[in-house]
Amino acid sequence: MTPRPKAILFDWDNTLVDTWPTIVECYHQTFTALGQRPWTAQEVQDRAHGSLRDVFPKLFGARAGDAERIYFDAFLRVHLERLAPLPGAPELLARAVEAGCYVAVVSNKTGQHLRTELAHLGWERWIKRAVGAKDCVRDKPAPDPILRALDGTGIAPAEAWMVGDTRADLECAHAAGCVPVLLGGPDQLSAAFLEFPPRLRARNCHALAALL
Repeated sequence: MTPRPKAILFDWDNTLVDTWPTIVECYHQTFTALGQRPWTAQEVQDRAHGSLRDVFPKLFGARAGDAERIYFDAFLRVHLERLAPLPGAPELLARAVEAGCYVAVVSNKTGQHLRTELAHLGWERWIKRAVGAKDCVRDKPAPDPILRALDGTGIAPAEAWMVGDTRADLECAHAAGCVPVLLGGPDQLSAAFLEFPPRLRARNCHALAALL
């Protein structure tokens, strides 16, 4: 049986908050502005899991900087008004704190925007630290953001759960030595997920809260 963690590190987008509609729209506007075929909503959900500084050079080459500016112009117009907690997310965070866990967020959303969203929801009362893209030398799936989130806590990675909905979250957990926890995800895990398998799975935020 997996022991109760001393720390729980959460992914942000589509783990605690529903942001797929915003991400899909921003990708659509970026591809369209640069004259490329936009990804479908399903393609975005399947492929858009790295930080923009890692993903956009592969997609847009020398125009990666232009792509990032277009994306963020679209993002900043709508992200706060559309930001919505996933069902059970506030209760999950409250339960984690009640259980004595140190709670932090490790995301591939740019750190400044991540912390703006966190403050907008008023979740600082539960979440002690939020580490986003560009806050470290490397972003997820490298272990750097997890190590930054735990720095100074005295909590070892092996005593922490890394909770997320994508392969990048699981790979990051394995790289850092955390317990990888998959929230949601397909009923049958694909080869991409099984390369870095979760140790625990929960159907949704309510189910994960019950594990605590």
